[in-house]
Amino acid sequence: MHMFGDYGMGFGGVGMIMMVLFWAVIIVVIIFLIKMLAGKDHGRDQPESGSALDILKKRYANGEIDAAEYERIRKELLK
Repeated sequence: MHMFGDYGMGFGGVGMIMMVLFWAVIIVVIIFLIKMLAGKDHGRDQPESGSALDILKKRYANGEIDAAEYERIRKELLK
């Protein structure tokens, strides 16, 4: 007579599938965390909101500055 019956300590059937799924989830979480932490350092050299000319274009498009001021600042930036 078996002490644990058909649901013993073996790795057959459902137990094997659950173990593989468990480790797959752990590996995916670790990879996700590594990518998330590594991604934070990539953009440090570039400003988050774009270049000064891009910001100027956005301000002009939003109506914050008029055409004369846009041209004056653009000429200054392109020097």
